Amino acid sequence: MTDQTQMDLGDKGKPAEAADHAGKAMAFSFGDAESVLDRRELAQYFEIWHNGRWFEPPLPMDRLCQVFNMAPHHSSAIWLKVNLLVGVHEPTDKLGSDDFERWALDFLQMGNGYLEDIPNRSNGTARFDHASARHMRAPKDPAAGYFFVGSGVAQEHQFQPGRIFHLQQPDVAQEVYGMPAWLAALQSGLLNENATLFRRRYYLNGAHMGFILYVSEAFSDQETAEKIEAAIKAGKGAGNFRNMFLNIPSGKKDSVQLLPVGELAAKDEFSGIKNISRDDMLAAHRVPPTLLGIVPQNAGGFGKPSEALDTFFQVEIVPIMRRLLRVNQWAGAEVLKFGNYMASDGSQITPTGQRIPAENSAD
Repeated sequence: MTDQTQMDLGDKGKPAEAADHAGKAMAFSFGDAESVLDRRELAQYFEIWHNGRWFEPPLPMDRLCQVFNMAPHHSSAIWLKVNLLVGVHEPTDKLGSDDFERWALDFLQMGNGYLEDIPNRSNGTARFDHASARHMRAPKDPAAGYFFVGSGVAQEHQFQPGRIFHLQQPDVAQEVYGMPAWLAALQSGLLNENATLFRRRYYLNGAHMGFILYVSEAFSDQETAEKIEAAIKAGKGAGNFRNMFLNIPSGKKDSVQLLPVGELAAKDEFSGIKNISRDDMLAAHRVPPTLLGIVPQNAGGFGKPSEALDTFFQVEIVPIMRRLLRVNQWAGAEVLKFGNYMASDGSQITPTGQRIPAENSAD
């Protein structure tokens, strides 16, 4: 930086002009709020690009893995669906419980679920193993096999054609990869996380100013002022919420005043942000709040949890089960099997959604 540039940045260059503007009022406005994701709209014209061998997913799979724990109501809603599916799953000799649970978790969180057909000696099916959706890539050539792409260089493997079953949640923009059904609540989940992190930083900081202790009377000596300063500093951290005695014999009514300055920082609508973002996530997951342990704020409550669970299983879990059962049609055998769900009234709900009354379910 030159001397001339330094002079232009200060007030020495135009003292008269600076004096003219010093007493003038100024008004300006900011533009409308814009999403930080708006800059990606250009990439939508290219749809899904490929590197000559496989198609790249429309969203980074690594980021979808990271946002799984962005908010408790998001991960809890996913785990609720997985637990209900695991509860009615019946292991077969082709698909065990562990691989099914990982496959269902990938399908609900990532929008894509993969199973690898492990061949036996006669080139049949020995079993189905879970293949991580984070690393799977669809080939450019439909007749070629899927790719497994690791996080490092040269960690790449191509499966044999026809050995990967790919189940996806449909996307309106493309049909190569699935998109999570909860994606509309991604911003709400990240906002929920940001509000929590901000509040944690606010408390862990410990040095935020909550008020100004204004004393208009002169102290008798500098030692008294230093003692008051030390007492205020001692109220931070483990010694907070302490009382302090201050005596000024010659003081007047307003000699000592507490001027709050941290009130605006404290009023960040933490509860409102958490509640609104929570409701957005529950709406995206279509999960009744009573099933996630949320305490009702009204006198009426949320109703009976058992009835809410029965309805949730009928309208949400059954369609997921029917999607997962497509692997049987692809494999040509009963690879996946579900049992009936026992409702609170004694009736049973079959994997196809049929309701068996209580008097018939006992037979």
